[in-house]
Amino acid sequence: MWLKLFFLLLYFLVLFVLARFFEAIVWYETGIFATQLVDPVALSFKKLKTILECRGLGYSGLPEKKDVRELVEKSGDLMEGELYSALKEEEASESVSSTNFSGEMHFYELVEDTKDGIWLVQVIANDRSPLVGKIHWEKMVKKVSRFGIRTGTFNCSSDPRYCRRRGWLRSTLIMSVPQTSTSKGKVMLKEYSGRKIEVEHIFKWITAHAASRIKTIYNAEHLKEEWNKSDQYWVKIYLFANLDQPPAFFSALSIKFTGRVEFIFVNVENWDNKSFMTDIGVYNMPSYILRTPEGIYRYGNHTGEFISLQAMDSFLRSLQPEVNDLFVLSLVLVNLMAWMDLFITQGATIKRFVVLISTLGTYNSLLIISWLPVLGFLQLPYLDSFYEYSLKLLRYSNTTTLASWVRADWMFYSSHPALFLSTYLGHGLLIDYFEKKRRRNSNNDEVNANNLEWLSSLWDWYTSYLFHPIASFQNFPIESDWDEDPDLFLERLAFPDLWLHPLIPTDYIKNLPMWRFKCLGVHSEEEMSEGSQDIENDSDSESTDTFSSEKEVFEDKQSIVHNSPGRASHCDAEACSCANKYCQTSPYEKKGRSYGLYNANEDMEPDWLTWPADMLHCTECVVCLENFENGCLLMGLPCGHVFHQNCIVMWLAGGRHCCPVCRWPSYKKKQPYAQHQPLSNDVPS
Repeated sequence: MWLKLFFLLLYFLVLFVLARFFEAIVWYETGIFATQLVDPVALSFKKLKTILECRGLGYSGLPEKKDVRELVEKSGDLMEGELYSALKEEEASESVSSTNFSGEMHFYELVEDTKDGIWLVQVIANDRSPLVGKIHWEKMVKKVSRFGIRTGTFNCSSDPRYCRRRGWLRSTLIMSVPQTSTSKGKVMLKEYSGRKIEVEHIFKWITAHAASRIKTIYNAEHLKEEWNKSDQYWVKIYLFANLDQPPAFFSALSIKFTGRVEFIFVNVENWDNKSFMTDIGVYNMPSYILRTPEGIYRYGNHTGEFISLQAMDSFLRSLQPEVNDLFVLSLVLVNLMAWMDLFITQGATIKRFVVLISTLGTYNSLLIISWLPVLGFLQLPYLDSFYEYSLKLLRYSNTTTLASWVRADWMFYSSHPALFLSTYLGHGLLIDYFEKKRRRNSNNDEVNANNLEWLSSLWDWYTSYLFHPIASFQNFPIESDWDEDPDLFLERLAFPDLWLHPLIPTDYIKNLPMWRFKCLGVHSEEEMSEGSQDIENDSDSESTDTFSSEKEVFEDKQSIVHNSPGRASHCDAEACSCANKYCQTSPYEKKGRSYGLYNANEDMEPDWLTWPADMLHCTECVVCLENFENGCLLMGLPCGHVFHQNCIVMWLAGGRHCCPVCRWPSYKKKQPYAQHQPLSNDVPS
């Protein structure tokens, strides 16, 4: 998880650097920046109308270019970035979808139950033609969709009873606007009563109703009273302009941020005394002033702060977010981080997508589960102070220059999704290249595995897990499952191959006991070499019989021969017994070679006190057929048999999860052998 988070942060850093690189290229080719102001005089009449349409100002009664230019100047300064975005949106001319309501419940769910937006619905009466024709309706839909106004068509033929109850006996236009200034309040339906069925007149009717919800100030005394008043709103945004009504994007934002931000329009058209505006720091017209408990912020002085709906919406969301905004942001970040698994995972293509689907499901489930207690905590009244301090921290951090760059990059990449996806794909391919190069030396089989091999291994793992469910090594019960449930033995016999060759995770190997073989006495190298040579000769002659007899399964019958405390311990009947100076072998081991042959007089005497209590005493590894040397590392299995650490790890890692001697499962604990106390202190002769 931390690796994917690191790669995601690295990707965001790459996007930030790439945006600065694009700005440098534009400056090198044209000599302008996105924040550079544009003189409206140098623009054509068509571009000026495009700017007014994006800001939501009507120009139907302004035939002269001079009048249109003055209206652009009155609504706010024009930057190169805003001009580029407006022209790009105009050239795109994408068709905007409109909702077709199927009945009363559908209309109620989308229109009357939506309390933070504006709806424009065309009602078509029975056996009547629509009020707005198809061509004009498409223009209207495209025009109002720029300001977040949703549109739809309700045909009374689908639900005539509801139309009669509403009084919709003729075709008309209905606009839905929130009635109160509180969040999630009631909505009211307004019916268009104008005679002119034109796009500009209908749009002027919509903006007039939307602007009526904004508090408007017409004199200095009212402004002074409002400025010094303290109420429920922590954030207020003022528009000081010489306009009849605020732009449509300003009115649309006031509805979108109902209950969070208060929008105030200050009409300074006929003001004589503007001294109070000078006292509060307003010198230019128009001005967008954000007032917070931390101070005053002038919107439009930083990167990406354009006079448009998208720019101001992202700015206000960063200052005063709601819970849904934070949830969507966390959802996007978590899924971007989860998709990194597609490039980090190495091996077959199907394996990558299986891991990706698993990661997406896990991360999204954890995200939703973690958000549930957060939503519960936010409802507690004791966390109001914590909520206020969190918003204060957001306002401090998001009014910095770095935050304005981040918002500008967000708007740039959201308007160019192909660039965003291509950079994400390129970043992922680079991660895949370096991960493959890093893992090639350590695990070549995993990197080069094809789809068929991986599916085969996945099926083997699934069947092994299905027929061999295992718990952790430490918590597995000591008693055998076969003693409690005899049916389990018959069930395993029905699948002998799965029983003998399970595919089991190797995590339990690190929990197996390990220690070093130590001896009490020191002998000459000649004696040790002669003894080892004799053992090797015996092992070479009898090794064939040993491996042929490994598949036999026998029951443990342990017999302990009491010994003196002179550290000449005895092996059990299953492994070896050191009575009369030699380790005696069990009947199973006599078929092959002697397991744990040991001479107490001629060889070094092992220090059995360093061995774990449940391990069988022996001096030879049956995997490599060599004696234990002083200082070598040993490892024991749950059955009690002991081997060289390297030998048994290679044996188990190869998929043979059982003891080489008795075939007891190496991941399953066994009843420890009972060792009695020695009866005398004499060394046996």
